[in-house]
Amino acid sequence: MTAETNPSAAGLAWAQRLVRFNTVSHESNLPLIECIADHLRSLGVPLRLSWDDNRRKANLFATLGEGKPGGVILSGHTDTVPWDGQAWTVDPLGADLRTVDGEPRLYGRGSADMKGFIGLVVAQTQAFLDADLPHALHYAFSYDEEVGCFGAQTLLADLAESGLPKAALPRLCIVGEPTSMVPAIAHKGVARWRCCVKGRAAHSSQTHIAVNAIEAAARLVAGLADMADDFAARGPRYAGFEVPWTTAAVGVIEGGIADNVVPEDCRFHYEFRALPGTDVAALQRRVEDHASALVPAMHAVDAATGIRFETLCAVPPFQAALDDPAVRLAQQLAGTDRTTLVGFGTEAGLFQSAGIASVVCGPGSITQAHQADEYVSLAQLAQAEAFLQALARHR
Repeated sequence: MTAETNPSAAGLAWAQRLVRFNTVSHESNLPLIECIADHLRSLGVPLRLSWDDNRRKANLFATLGEGKPGGVILSGHTDTVPWDGQAWTVDPLGADLRTVDGEPRLYGRGSADMKGFIGLVVAQTQAFLDADLPHALHYAFSYDEEVGCFGAQTLLADLAESGLPKAALPRLCIVGEPTSMVPAIAHKGVARWRCCVKGRAAHSSQTHIAVNAIEAAARLVAGLADMADDFAARGPRYAGFEVPWTTAAVGVIEGGIADNVVPEDCRFHYEFRALPGTDVAALQRRVEDHASALVPAMHAVDAATGIRFETLCAVPPFQAALDDPAVRLAQQLAGTDRTTLVGFGTEAGLFQSAGIASVVCGPGSITQAHQADEYVSLAQLAQAEAFLQALARHR
């Protein structure tokens, strides 16, 4: 097999090594982080860790070329989605190599999303150091991207408090999510809430003294469906997205204990996937205004009833101009003038909000991510490795 269709042995070995760690979002990622940190420390690379509240998970931020002007961040998340209930034919943590229809592939949870990219970056560290780039190069490996990009928020807050002089702060960020190595210049934001409705229980024959929490929640769910219909029929369009309008969806609903008991509690989760430029706060105010309109009738029966909201995640939309320096760099490194849009959320919007020009570009396809028998082709890994090698030559 040729160099054009396969990554280096070291790059592939690191990708396999990382896939073998179980870093489903509800698990700790510390063994994986320490594995990478030990390697970087052995090469003399300074790094800092930032932690979640329970110190079960950590972000890693490393700088190659400390003291040089701020340069490029290579960003990736270390967590994965679970595989429970999926019909896998290979071990999700096996990092198996198989050839299917003539295409060599690396299988395993996170192979495409996005441990393949992180493994290639780590394997390239010595080459980056030897290149003696005129600017610093940074690694940003985060936790809990899959459940709301919480790790990246902690990492950026820690970076802001690090005391780095302005000249040393990163200028560009490449987020290596799977885009088939085509630079992605936009994605929707993801904002998710939990709505908790508190009613008053009673026997189902005495509805006049009860407040039905499920019925109140149903009115809000119906309102969200009306919003979704309105977005689809009359909302702004952004050509290039598979669904070119903002969407609303209810994903989880729970409530009630028995057929003959008016339910006291109901909870549901909902989300907006918002086009770039959308005022998501205004959308949420519409939902809260609807809830406020329901409360007086509830309080007329029992003042202890009510409706409250909890924010579950807030991933901002991302949009970069074609002449953005991060986009131009990614196109140059990838050897293409193409760009694309992606329908999934990433950490790019967070980096962009922090003043760091960003782009999304990495190996593999989102079509394989999160699925049973997730895989990334070795050809895609080879393209990503060539991309990183071009970065080492970039001046």
